[in-house]
Amino acid sequence: MLTHLSIRNYAIAEQLDIEFRAGMTAITGETGAGKSIILGALGLALGDRADRDVVRSGSERAEISAEFDVDRLPLACQWLREHELTANDDPRLCLLRRSVAADGRSRAWINNSQVTLQAMTALGSLLMDIHSQHEHHSLLQKPTQQMLLDDFGGQQARVQELKHLSEQWKAANKQLQTLQSDLSEQAAHNELARYQLGELNELALGEAELDELETELDSLSNAESRIVGMRALVQLCREDDDSNISQSLHHALNLLQQSGSGKSLTNVEEMLNTALIQVDEAASELNRQLDQIEINPARLEELNERLASIHQLARKHKVRPDELYALQQQLEEQLAAASQSTEDLDTLQQQTQSLQKSWLSLAGKLSSERQQAASKLTKAVNEQLGTLGMADARLSIELQSTESDRPQAHGLEQVEFLISTNPGQPAKPLARIASGGELSRISLAIQVITAMTSDTPSLVFDEVDVGIGGGVARVVGKLLKRLGTRSQVLCVTHQPLVASLANQHLLVSKEASAKTTKSRIYQLDEQERLQEIARMLGGDSDGPALSNEALAHARELTAGA
Repeated sequence: MLTHLSIRNYAIAEQLDIEFRAGMTAITGETGAGKSIILGALGLALGDRADRDVVRSGSERAEISAEFDVDRLPLACQWLREHELTANDDPRLCLLRRSVAADGRSRAWINNSQVTLQAMTALGSLLMDIHSQHEHHSLLQKPTQQMLLDDFGGQQARVQELKHLSEQWKAANKQLQTLQSDLSEQAAHNELARYQLGELNELALGEAELDELETELDSLSNAESRIVGMRALVQLCREDDDSNISQSLHHALNLLQQSGSGKSLTNVEEMLNTALIQVDEAASELNRQLDQIEINPARLEELNERLASIHQLARKHKVRPDELYALQQQLEEQLAAASQSTEDLDTLQQQTQSLQKSWLSLAGKLSSERQQAASKLTKAVNEQLGTLGMADARLSIELQSTESDRPQAHGLEQVEFLISTNPGQPAKPLARIASGGELSRISLAIQVITAMTSDTPSLVFDEVDVGIGGGVARVVGKLLKRLGTRSQVLCVTHQPLVASLANQHLLVSKEASAKTTKSRIYQLDEQERLQEIARMLGGDSDGPALSNEALAHARELTAGA
């Protein structure tokens, strides 16, 4: 509920500080005193657009702040938490502040954090509903009308479940559409990949086969020249002519022995003997290798053909021959991923169909419940309108089919409230009602009926008693007071029969001098309240005292309240 409103340099108000209570608050005053200032200031605090005209003449800026107790407004608390704007010192309180400069620029704060006007408007709609200017009538909006009907029918849980199903379906359907689009775009690539992979599978190239083939080819291609060279080496090491290495080493050993050097050349002799042994072993190894060298023209031709096929396919796929095996693995992974995507597509299709089926079943049940709730609500509201001086008015609730089985948060239909204010006239949407007073009373009747089943925020009714009097005005007052038992109600009124029923009474007055005009607001005590109600009853406010009859009537009204 609204607990405090502070107004600085707004219109003709220099400084106003107003404390508000729970229940019903009446705001009265003579015409032109500035009662609209309170509504205008509240509108700014709740996110209305502003211009430079709202700034008091001679001031740099207008400042508005409104403090709310949100302890019993779970939706507002949730919004504050989601936007990380909960007050640190006391999460039950919410401070909305608005500043409008003389040049028309404005800034907005929620709990001392600067926010956009859109954010302030979003939160403001959860805190207060001003039944005054058409642009502030949440009741004119179809989502609000649907929410009221569903709350009245006790369908909150089913509506939340329906919303959850529609969100799940939309998320799954979005994934499905994306996957279908991706698969469609990749279809040609995958077809090419299958063809390329078929060629690679036919080639059946092993991971290390290319290196092995090239090594074997090199060996077979150079077999004859290697045999000639290796035989020459064997001859150099072992043959009996004097030019071979073995004979040279034997000759060197003989010369060493003939030199008679004795022990001084023992190391040299050992080294020559070791060299002779190693030369002999080298010759043996060369002979072993010669035995293993194969001259195989058929195998050589086979190797050349295999390598030619590998290089030809590499050129076709525009990769190096040593990259063919990796390309084969890449294509296999690509096609495996495509196969998995196809399986995912089937799963998503089944999921969306299942969610849609569940949504349709639940939406159908909700539609049936809405039809029954609409019948009960229209009957109750129309009975209430008769007590409000609108006996000829008839409310009807139309459930407009969306003609789509695609899951939507609102279900299979949208709700719209229609009204006919005179016999023979067709019912029209509430937004097309010309009379503000009629709309206020219609809103009052709907709010009173639905308040018993919904968490109604603070409500402001601007002169709902216009054009009525007598017993009807008393009925309006009783309805407002009844509504005030569940919600905070602020009522701007000219009717003493309405004001006398309030739990709190605020008086707006205007003080004018030669240089300036100021608006004032007072909270009235019991005696002051009697005097104000007497004035409203027609007492002589310009005389030295109000008439005894007016004061007596005022006492009678307040006593009855």
